[in-house]
Amino acid sequence: MSRVAKSPINIGDANVTLDGQVVVVKGKQGVLNYQFDKRVKLTLQDKILQVEPLDDSNEADALAGTTRANVANAIIGVGEGFKKVLQLVGVGYRANVQGQKINLTLGFSHPVVYDIPVGITITTPTQTEIVIQGSDKQLVGQVAAEIRRYRPPEPYKGKGVRYADERIKLKETKKK
Repeated sequence: MSRVAKSPINIGDANVTLDGQVVVVKGKQGVLNYQFDKRVKLTLQDKILQVEPLDDSNEADALAGTTRANVANAIIGVGEGFKKVLQLVGVGYRANVQGQKINLTLGFSHPVVYDIPVGITITTPTQTEIVIQGSDKQLVGQVAAEIRRYRPPEPYKGKGVRYADERIKLKETKKK
């Protein structure tokens, strides 16, 4: 059995219901649904959720670990939520939120407008910092990756959109 799947999930304050092959997790941040595979069995007892593979195949073992990780992320997400911070590095690089859109000035001849998906809140505490928050870990990471994709950090000066905890290894310029 997968090492990840062996550890039980403590539900805490979240409300978890099992409905066939769907786990519904409710909390103060919202509601998340996760549909898991038929080769995995979930059991709920006394605020503890246990994931087990139904057979001894490698696929069922791997799916049990993946299911456990995704359900645990859903429980954390509806409880406290997830957050990613992006920094804009470069002269004239700016971001501001207007309604359900974020306007990015990234050195192009035109402004970049990104539509904020449902379930995500984006704030800009400063013009060069973007804070992405939400209850779905996958969606928060996807939105951060899509915004970063407009202008990834370049290797010579480090200009571009980068994660706050990301370290860019700068290359040395050509010498004469």
